[in-house]
Amino acid sequence: MKGSVSGTTGVCEKLQLCTGDITRLEVDAIVNAANSSLLGGGGVDGAIHRAAGPKLLELTRSLGGCPVGEARITPGFDLPARWIIHTVGPVWRGGAHGEANQLRRAYDSSFILARERGVKRIAFPAISTGAYGYPLPEAAHIAIDAGVKHRKDFETIIYCCFSEAVAAVYRAAVEDYNQ
Repeated sequence: MKGSVSGTTGVCEKLQLCTGDITRLEVDAIVNAANSSLLGGGGVDGAIHRAAGPKLLELTRSLGGCPVGEARITPGFDLPARWIIHTVGPVWRGGAHGEANQLRRAYDSSFILARERGVKRIAFPAISTGAYGYPLPEAAHIAIDAGVKHRKDFETIIYCCFSEAVAAVYRAAVEDYNQ
């Protein structure tokens, strides 16, 4: 696998952290932190659209978007990953507007689609933590909890962090989970 996988998280050997570019990972599926239009945007969404090539945009135009907390699946096109699972996380509005439940649903929906397609190795970015402003520590706890919940269906679940600082927050979430 391309990228720098840092090994197991301690929660279980199926959960791993890496830092780097999610579009370079050789896994069955990567998850896209998409916007509701599914037409690309900034951050990881834009990077995935650029790396997958123009056929991705052509296909996502036909999908009619995706509501917050749901997911859609497309081929990976020019990516090493066979599938892209596009999920829409919530915009942070202070935490009193159901954001935690929406983020949990985004992870659950992604895992369910992946399982339905026979995915065994999946990689997630830090959904909603960029432009959508979700506090990273809370989002990391939700992400790890979802991975633990769904781990029996997968060989490997990777949390691909775009920086070492983000990976450190994920490691802290794992440590909290293990206590």
